Amino acid sequence: MFLVRRPSPRAIDAFLNASSTLPLSYEPVGLARHEAAGFRHDRHDAVVGQGRDAFDRARVALAAWQQFDLGWIEVYPPRPPLASGTVVAVLARHIGFWSLNGCRIVYTIDTGNEFGFAYGTLTNHAESGEEIFQVSVHPQTGRVSYEILVTSRPHAPMARLGAPIARRLQARFRRESAAALARAIER
Repeated sequence: MFLVRRPSPRAIDAFLNASSTLPLSYEPVGLARHEAAGFRHDRHDAVVGQGRDAFDRARVALAAWQQFDLGWIEVYPPRPPLASGTVVAVLARHIGFWSLNGCRIVYTIDTGNEFGFAYGTLTNHAESGEEIFQVSVHPQTGRVSYEILVTSRPHAPMARLGAPIARRLQARFRRESAAALARAIER
């Protein structure tokens, strides 16, 4: 949903309620783990810390959605639970307008050395696809990495028309998200 001004809290709540019953705009779940015909596949990997303590802080930061603390993008409800089925609204301020996009957490990751989640776009999202947010610690080196894997394509007509701008905003989000997570675990 594209808007000329920031939506009110009441409008965001109404959007979340309407989103709760919407289907995903793609299939199959797990799409972000591999390349798929007709979708773009993007990956951003950044070292955000060193050692098990940094990994534990990264887990807490990711679970608190601190990778979205960017000023121009927000998630609603604030700090939603990481559970399959949780519906969120991603609010983004673009060049002169706003967008509100529905997503659903489709799975979580917790293997001991990896922690994260994937959300999939709902039919009211400007894009169609899946995004994984994951932190991991390398068992031998202790290096803590933050990875975003995305498989997507434009869904809304405005997203298709503005695809070059959307691609730049997506790349900006991936870079700034990694920096936000690194800042969060340094505290």
